[in-house]
Amino acid sequence: MNGRTVVVTGGASGIGRGLATRFAAEGARVVVSDLAARTPAVTAGLRYVQADVSKEADIERLVVDVLDHEGPIDLFCSNAGIGHEMDPMTPQGVWDKVFAVNVMSHVWAARHVLPHMLERGEGYLLNTASASGLLTELTSPGYAASKHAAVGFAEWLAFTYADRGIRTSVLCPEAVRTPILDAAPYLLSNAITVEAVAETVIQALRDEQFMIYTHPTTPVRFQQKAADYEAYIAELRVRRSEATRGAR
Repeated sequence: MNGRTVVVTGGASGIGRGLATRFAAEGARVVVSDLAARTPAVTAGLRYVQADVSKEADIERLVVDVLDHEGPIDLFCSNAGIGHEMDPMTPQGVWDKVFAVNVMSHVWAARHVLPHMLERGEGYLLNTASASGLLTELTSPGYAASKHAAVGFAEWLAFTYADRGIRTSVLCPEAVRTPILDAAPYLLSNAITVEAVAETVIQALRDEQFMIYTHPTTPVRFQQKAADYEAYIAELRVRRSEATRGAR
């Protein structure tokens, strides 16, 4: 990371801030982007650029801004994400917003960063999805579906551009102590810190590892799901009932 230029979206708080802080400590030039016009809490030494990743024009502007000020982007961390308790009857605008942030922001980032990386013959894309993209999410079909799509898109990037010098990783964390857990208190029991996530990511990037887990339970449950889908759905019925008990 030393001397590399790194962009982190959703970097003013949570996992994004943890990643940005750790990348800077490793010697990277880090540009942090987030939704707010101003942020009081970005670590000293990191440059801040406002961007709403639900808008392609903002991502394009962010990429151009970094190219103009820092030069070629070595690592683009498309990290911003949102959660929302939903069901099929949730208004369309909410569905559109969740998919814009959780899926299309990765597509737009690739659309505007890849041409420059391909021209140089090197670059790295780190897309934050979620363990929900492999397992599911108990209270939000929009979150579960969008994160599955995010994993699928990262897979496509990984095998399509690897031979042209572009590396891709997808981060699939389980519970992390960030504000998003305010809406999912049932996840707190095994939540880890953003610092622990950042350490895991650093090691995975050094190894150019595609799939980045934060909890050892994720691949185990993923294998169980694939081996016996009927049993997995039955388990989810029980877990969802327990998680939403008292909410109805």
